[in-house]
Amino acid sequence: MANEELVLRARDGDRDAFVELMRQNEEALYHMAWSMLRKEEDVADAMQEAIFKAYRSIASLREPQFFRTWMFRILINECNTLLRGRSRTVTVADFPVTASRGNDYEGVDMRDAVDRLEQKQRIVVILHYFEDMSISQVAQTLELTESAVKTRLMRARAVLMKKFQIHAKGSMNYESI
Repeated sequence: MANEELVLRARDGDRDAFVELMRQNEEALYHMAWSMLRKEEDVADAMQEAIFKAYRSIASLREPQFFRTWMFRILINECNTLLRGRSRTVTVADFPVTASRGNDYEGVDMRDAVDRLEQKQRIVVILHYFEDMSISQVAQTLELTESAVKTRLMRARAVLMKKFQIHAKGSMNYESI
């Protein structure tokens, strides 16, 4: 069944259609929430609240083709709400794990490198490259101008290029981010 048809059915009150939409988007939404929050319990809270809010307000979605953009916007807002509510104290568990400086990084996953970008850059990279959203969809989702999205993508690519250096032998060295 086409995604737009599912959205229309969900908008008309079909719970099964809404559940199917959530199943189709669950992994992408989870990765976005994880990239922002980095704590399982916060990710679960944000996902639950975003899904609840989406279910409650799907009838107001005017353009079914923008369901994904709309859903990501709701989730990002929930993540930002949780982040604002967090305490200013940092526990040892919150410190990022620093990679060793050995030469065993040939298999480093690009997702790991992106996850180490600053949040503003990380979010646009995930939405644009991992979730295949256009620049205009990313701008709409994040309530930014298209030029702001392009600038963040350019800066993120520059940071990633500095971190990954391809040598003449074709091996990849990964510097600690």
